Amino acid sequence: MQLTEHRNDRQFFLRHADAHSAVVVDRTLQRSFALSATQVVENFPAQAPDQIDVAAVESILALQPEVVLLGTGARAVFPPQALLAQFLKRGIGLETMDSAAAARTFNVLAGEGRNVVAVFLLPG
Repeated sequence: MQLTEHRNDRQFFLRHADAHSAVVVDRTLQRSFALSATQVVENFPAQAPDQIDVAAVESILALQPEVVLLGTGARAVFPPQALLAQFLKRGIGLETMDSAAAARTFNVLAGEGRNVVAVFLLPG
């Protein structure tokens, strides 16, 4: 049986992500960014979970996520509890994982039509 993948041209997806970069559709990004199925927010103002401030949280919330995936590089680095609380009190899940896992998870959830936002913290 032959399987053919049909992607929606108006939907962003990740081809690759690691500790230093990510490829969104055909564009390589080397600075932190946030991504929804329909929007890329470049130059996200944090390179580590403990640098995510109120303004950064507001930029994530503006994308209206059901769940937020936090890609933290080669390994999962968990954010401060206060950051988790900011999302939980709004009923939004925040899942922390390595960047490759965040990319795979984003593609699956976005492909299902979920309102998912992935934030990739990159050193560039």
